Amino acid sequence: MDRTASKTSLRQLIAMIAALAFPVALQNLLTTTGSMIDTMMIASLGEKSVGAVGLCAQFSSLMFSSYWGFVGGGMLFFAQYWGAQNHDGIRRSYGLTLSFMLIPGILFGYFAIMHPELVMALYTDSPDIRAIGILYLQIVGFSYPLQVIASAMAALLRSIERVKIPMVSGIASVVTNCICNYILIFGKLGLPAMGVRGAALGTVIANLVNVLIMALLIHKNRIPYVLEFRSHFRWSIALIRDYIQKCFPILLNEVFIGIGNTMINIVLGHQVDEAIAATAVLRTLEGMVIGFFGGFSSAASVLVGKEVGAGNHEEAYSRGWRLIYLCCGMIGIVGLCLIALHTPILHMMGLSGPSFRIATGMLIIYCSVALIRMQNWCMNDTYRSAGDSAFGSLLEILFMFLLVQPIIHIANDVFHAPFLLVFLLCYVDEPIRYVMMQHHMYSKKWTQPVSSEGIATIGAFREKYHIGPTMQESIAAWKAGHLRKPKT
Repeated sequence: MDRTASKTSLRQLIAMIAALAFPVALQNLLTTTGSMIDTMMIASLGEKSVGAVGLCAQFSSLMFSSYWGFVGGGMLFFAQYWGAQNHDGIRRSYGLTLSFMLIPGILFGYFAIMHPELVMALYTDSPDIRAIGILYLQIVGFSYPLQVIASAMAALLRSIERVKIPMVSGIASVVTNCICNYILIFGKLGLPAMGVRGAALGTVIANLVNVLIMALLIHKNRIPYVLEFRSHFRWSIALIRDYIQKCFPILLNEVFIGIGNTMINIVLGHQVDEAIAATAVLRTLEGMVIGFFGGFSSAASVLVGKEVGAGNHEEAYSRGWRLIYLCCGMIGIVGLCLIALHTPILHMMGLSGPSFRIATGMLIIYCSVALIRMQNWCMNDTYRSAGDSAFGSLLEILFMFLLVQPIIHIANDVFHAPFLLVFLLCYVDEPIRYVMMQHHMYSKKWTQPVSSEGIATIGAFREKYHIGPTMQESIAAWKAGHLRKPKT
């Protein structure tokens, strides 16, 4: 039977979301702002320096894609074990998550430091940009393992509802990065001007500050799990198997969607100059919106995953669908504000004439589509935290390559459609996936606990709502001989 005696009221749910989402959203927005300031500083060194650092950022993004699947899988286990108060499970799954994440962090750091010329050769043929990028990578590579450690620590702290600590350390990191970049790039306080090497060193120092402050606050507040090193590596074969099974779809999602978005950006990047400028500004605004709703989605994951882990599946389902519609309401408000203020915002970002008109059209399209797109995103993260990491991930990959990619390339390359129509077609899959994601939500099949407490009550929950076995369970049962292969 479900353990929940009473449902969380809407007012209580909004208060929980605010407490968890606001610190994450604030940290994301400050990080985005800090990145914009860094770009402005590097821009003073010339276009080649901006281009070189931008290409190095693509290498960093590739590393991010390679380890973020483990963050998503880790948060699934952290949140569910937190709801079940399985402290040993949290420690072991954290050690497993950190170990898997460090593999790409160390590997990418090695190539950046030891073989930067190979990395730059992948991205550009320009000797000047290569030379600048090599100088940057040789230093910034030391920040990659630190970035991975900070991401793992922050994921665990958010999952156990201690979001203020990564927020404080993140703010300190952004401030440190801006100050160090100013001093080191331009040679202030009697130090030599280091140019892009100063920007790289500032990034390393900022990531070190992030890890150290987080560790100090964890120790000061006596928060368990993160610093209990001896308990991190007591893994069982079952835990490793379940962990990889849950992480694999998320890893596929990150890698293939990253490739798909790169292909889309290539199409959008081969347009007239005004459209390219408008796209650059739109991506900046999109990053700020995603940064804010990343906090909302992270909070939704914790609030749902915790209840699934505790065996409160009725409450998890109730929270899940309400959080998704809250997301719709919030993105509607944000979208209306952006459209209402688009003139001063776009002028402030240097757009006028044709580029302003194109950006206005893009912003209206994006804000309209975001009503559905952000709900899809929130549903996918909710399903993952509840144990279903496959459905939303595989759906997104299939639609990206079977629908979105063919249709935008045909529209752009064959029919030479107007730019705004091509941009709109980039989101053609969102309404279709929304219908399928909504159907999956109300089917309740996404509730797939990994904790013993959640597993103990899932049978009664499925029986009550006549929920059949999941695809993974059917395959496992077939392999175990419980299902017979149909005769042909």
